[in-house]
Amino acid sequence: MNLDRLRAAFPNRAIEHHATLISTMQRAAGQPAGTLVLADQQTAGRGRHGHSWHSEPRSGIYFSAVLEPAPLLTLALGLATAEAIVRSTGIACDLRWPNDVLLGGRKAAGILVELVNGSAIAGIGINVNQTAFPPDLASEATSLRIHAGREFDRTEILLALIPAIDTFRALENESILRLFTQSSSYAAGRRVTVDQPGGRIEGTTAGLDAAGYLVVRNDDGTDTLILAGGVRAAGS
Repeated sequence: MNLDRLRAAFPNRAIEHHATLISTMQRAAGQPAGTLVLADQQTAGRGRHGHSWHSEPRSGIYFSAVLEPAPLLTLALGLATAEAIVRSTGIACDLRWPNDVLLGGRKAAGILVELVNGSAIAGIGINVNQTAFPPDLASEATSLRIHAGREFDRTEILLALIPAIDTFRALENESILRLFTQSSSYAAGRRVTVDQPGGRIEGTTAGLDAAGYLVVRNDDGTDTLILAGGVRAAGS
């Protein structure tokens, strides 16, 4: 990773880089707004619902940003991540509500946002040059390298990602909802299963509501509003 290029491209941003961190989100918590934290490796990277994020040394992008809170921030960051990937690599990705970036149905990147002391700590993990994953992830995860059969420059992706975050965060809510719906095969017309507190439901996605939550139409014609993740393609 070429830190000199990053700092030259964004001279007004505080960019921290660490060879190893427990978690970039943990490090970013409490830092001033605008701070960016990068690591070549995380020993306890964090995903949603208490899951860990596999952080192979110097193979992926493990990145957190301290941002102003916003209602549709997770969706905006998913759009920014997909946009940065296609701009820097030419690879078009799918988005799975609310926070997964997919290639060939497998997870290539993920977003996690947490509120800490009035700031939004946004963690983004991108699988870039991994060639394999642990057995428990092998059926669900992929990388840009696995997908395309060649290595990619992590710096180039970050050079596209940082301005993309600013661009998509600045959009009106209606634009974020429209762009996410256009970019995601999961937003509407997709047969899915969803793990809910009361059990698993199956239905067809019917778009996003004004707050960015997913609507799933049940087979009896009623709608269920999905407030959290756990959405999977039916039969997968």
